[in-house]
Parts: sequence; C-alpha cells; structure tokens
Amino acid sequence: MAASVARSQLTPLSRQITAKPSQSDQTPKCIVRFRPLNIPRRFNVAVKASINRNDEKIGGNNNKTAPALHPQSILDDDEEDAASNDSLNSLPRLVCVSGPLSSAQFSNFVSNGSRLRVAYQGVRGAYSESAAEKAYPNCEAVPCEQFDTAFEAVERWLVDRAVLPIENSLGGSIHRNYDLLLRHRLHIVGEVKFAVRHCLLANPGVKVEDLKRVLSHPQALAQCENTLTKLGLVREAVDDTAGAAKYVSFEQLKDAGAVASSSAAAIYGLNILAEDIQDDCDNVTRFLMLAREPIIPGTDRPFKTSIVFSLEEGPGVLFKALAVFALRQINLTKIESRPLRNQPLRSSDDNSGFGKYFDYLFYVDFEASMADQKAQNALRHLKEFATFLRVLGSYPIDTTIVP
Repeated sequence: MAASVARSQLTPLSRQITAKPSQSDQTPKCIVRFRPLNIPRRFNVAVKASINRNDEKIGGNNNKTAPALHPQSILDDDEEDAASNDSLNSLPRLVCVSGPLSSAQFSNFVSNGSRLRVAYQGVRGAYSESAAEKAYPNCEAVPCEQFDTAFEAVERWLVDRAVLPIENSLGGSIHRNYDLLLRHRLHIVGEVKFAVRHCLLANPGVKVEDLKRVLSHPQALAQCENTLTKLGLVREAVDDTAGAAKYVSFEQLKDAGAVASSSAAAIYGLNILAEDIQDDCDNVTRFLMLAREPIIPGTDRPFKTSIVFSLEEGPGVLFKALAVFALRQINLTKIESRPLRNQPLRSSDDNSGFGKYFDYLFYVDFEASMADQKAQNALRHLKEFATFLRVLGSYPIDTTIVP
C-alpha cells in the first residue's frame, strides 16, 4: 500500500508529576515539570502531555478494506532501524492532533467517523470485525492472524487502534489477552459489548440433512452444543468462526457446514440454514479498545478502571487489597488471577514444610474514573503494600449491546 508520512518540526513535551501525600486519602500537591525530548524526524508527532507516553498519532485513509497483518510482517526489534523506510511505506498518512484525547474528544472522533485503522483478530466476517466497526464507525478494519499481531501492529504504528475480546458471558475470560495486556504497553481507552448470534451456514444447494460435520471455533461449538447434538453433527474445531465459513466456501464442501455470523455468510456466499442456534440467548462478548496513548478520564459519564497488581504471600493479604475499594464504596466488576510468568514459584520463608507456592497477578476492574478522588485514594492505599501496580486504563463504560 503506497502511503506517505508528513514530517513535523514539533517537539513533544513529557510531564513528570511528583506527589507527596501525607495520607492516602489526602489530595496530593502536584509539581509539574516539562522537558523537551529528542524525536525522530520521520514521524508527524503530536504534542502530548499524558501520564505515561508521548507519541500517539491519529490517522487513517480512504480505503475501507485492508490486507491482513501476519506475524512475519511485524519487524523484529533488531531489524527495526534498518528497515524503517520499508515499514513507513506501509503506514497511512498521519494526522497531527493538538493534545491528548479527553473522554469528550474521544467520543467526537468516533461520531465524526475519523478514518482510523483498527486491528482485530481473525478474517473478514469475524465477530471481532463487527465489534471494531461498532467501536469506530467507518473505520478501516485490519484483520490480524493472532492476538499478538494486533498488539504489535498498534505499537509499531501500523494501525491506530486494536479491538480485542477479553471475556465472554458463557465462555469466561480470554486468558491470552490478559497476559498480552501486561506484556505490551498499550492503554485501554474503551470497551465494546457485542451480542453473539450464531448461524449454521452451508454452501448453496446444501440442506441440513446433507451435513455430517460442522466447523467453527471451539467456544462457538460449545455455545451451540444442544443444537448440534440434536442435528447429530460431528464437531471440528478451527481457529475462528469466520475462518470456518471461509474454508467451507472456498473448498465447496457439501457435507460440512460452519457456525459463524450472518455477515460471514454474506461475505463468503453461504446460505443460512438456521439462525440463533446458540444454547443461551444471553451470549455477550466484551471487547477492549486499545491505543498507544490513554484518554484523559472524566466524570461526565460512568467510567471503569482496569488495573493489575501483585501481592506478597500471607494471610488476609488479598482481603486487605480488595478492602481498599470496599472502604470507599467502589464496586468491583471483575477480578482475574494469572500466574506471574517470570517467577511462577516462590520459595517459602518459614519451616512449614511447603517448599514453594504459586505467585499470581490480579487483574481488577472497578466502576470509577481515575478523575474521581476516591479512585485515586484507593490506588494510593493499595500501592502501600502491593509489590507491583499498573493502571491499564480508565475509560467510559459501554452501556449498549448490539444484537
């Protein structure tokens, strides 16, 4: 894809904040200092003064479709400088933004239909593509083979955003993406809740009684277990739902169908033999909207904040950590534990006879904005005894579900 990147003489500003609260529930006095940073001249850089990073660009182009991003297309760290010209050629023209996005400006970018390049995992017709289009109407949706590829595409400026699933109301959490949130330095800037409606698809002329097997993602097959059992179909798991539809179509299979979306049927020329075949009608997937820069949290609407932290081992330590929210009447909507990969086992310091035990990270979502003093006080309190704490994002709550 031919593209050009404008050069800019702008020098971004980084902000260092020093806070010295006397107690966890007192408002800190902040001293803000600015210093110039050296910026490569090959990017059109916006002036930023956000909490963690200084280098996001908002951009897009006029093409609706985009080629899939493969892991091989992401440059390795040690090859990045040598291949910078080639990587720049794959970027869209970037548009300078005058400052960090507030929650109000963030909504304006969506409603005004800015042509953002948004990465999602899967192929065309995936539920993730529909979620990306709900999050960013009129965006250029960019399919990626793997979740890792989508994260790296945002970090490498190949796309502007990523929309990836994090949990399903029936299947639970997508653990891979929790791990990737910690590995990468992206920020959660929003969420999308999307109602999943599975269809049984087949090639034209194929009837239900002709089918002997059905292909789809393992979770989709599990969510339609009762229907597929009644039909007596053998289940075959593949990487994603839309990929199953694509395979059935391209191979012109006559004895196999696919469980996928109605949009996948339209894209790959398949007939819909049955609609809404999921066992539970309340099948909703929550997606996270990821960006290189955080948005500035506000109090003009309901907000959610996502954090990850670790604790020392000991009686009541997790209870103490969660109590910092309960004491301030902050509602928790999600808690997830994941093994600490770099140090999964820790030696015991006592003589109890147990040599090692597991170390965990805790991911927590709570209903409060980081602009709220209660949330700031809660995290300041938690930081007093947490061994690690990171705010993944503070973002507006999605109160709509698209069927």
